[in-house]
Amino acid sequence: MTYAQAKSIDRDAIPVIDVSALASGDPAAQAGVGDALRRAAEGTGFFYVSGHGIPAGTIDRVFGAARDFFARPPEEKQAVAVNRWHHGFIRIGEAKMYDGAQADLKESYVWGLDVEADDPDCLAGVKLIGPNMWPDFMPGLRPLLTGYMDACNALGIRLLRACALSLGIDPAYFTGSFDRPISRGSLIWYPPQPADAGEAQFGVAPHTDYGCLTLLCQDDTGGLQVRGRDGEWVTAHPIPGTFVVNVGDLLARWTNDRFASTPHRVVNASGRERLSAAVFVDPNHDTMINPVVGEGEDPHYPPVTCAGHIQGRLDAAFEYRNRTP
Repeated sequence: MTYAQAKSIDRDAIPVIDVSALASGDPAAQAGVGDALRRAAEGTGFFYVSGHGIPAGTIDRVFGAARDFFARPPEEKQAVAVNRWHHGFIRIGEAKMYDGAQADLKESYVWGLDVEADDPDCLAGVKLIGPNMWPDFMPGLRPLLTGYMDACNALGIRLLRACALSLGIDPAYFTGSFDRPISRGSLIWYPPQPADAGEAQFGVAPHTDYGCLTLLCQDDTGGLQVRGRDGEWVTAHPIPGTFVVNVGDLLARWTNDRFASTPHRVVNASGRERLSAAVFVDPNHDTMINPVVGEGEDPHYPPVTCAGHIQGRLDAAFEYRNRTP
């Protein structure tokens, strides 16, 4: 099976979960959602969420801004080129998921916690907290994306609390330090993939995500593929009104591998451009990741800080970081 022939989605493998009850005061309904999230996280590590509470109009505005930004001339986008805090524009050729992979066929615009250069954590050298690269030619982008990040962080916290509840641990175990999260947002543009690009070229090569949870909105183009337990790739088709959510390596580590961080990739064989908006939800940089272990179980990993784990993965995946002082 070639990469363009991935199977259609198995709805049992990647379920759609209505999470609206997480915003209610009904403990039984919240527990039911938590159990559904846990089963999905222990299975493929991927699921869709509906009833998430983020207005469709907000998402439409984010995608409209993404189209505007990526349509700008290269010199304008390069004026907000990615900085040493991993914020800003990343052009085609500057991201690849592993050694030996071809560079991903995509452009990205990345932002994070909105701080100034004199922020105490920035001055202290926290590598993932620093100024964003807001473009002067799009003055409305800053309030739009900071608001969107806040909404996605709030959704991520609800999901993480429900997961903790389903594991029988303190609901705040994963979310106790979220006042200055190192969550990252990324607007991503994929050009049509040439028919003769070969089987080694991807929009995003096969990889697992680095952090806790990824919340992804995709347009109707499609192209996201997830590796099933049988090793075959299935297409996670766009479902209107939902986010695609997946477990990242940090949450898999935090749950002592109970939750699955699953390889996935993007193949844009549609013949047209593709847009997506991802928010990678992570707690404060100094959050200590101590694996949750059951009775008689040993931790699979030593403790590590959130930023310590993510920093190394970013350094390996983005070419620009090898030349930035």
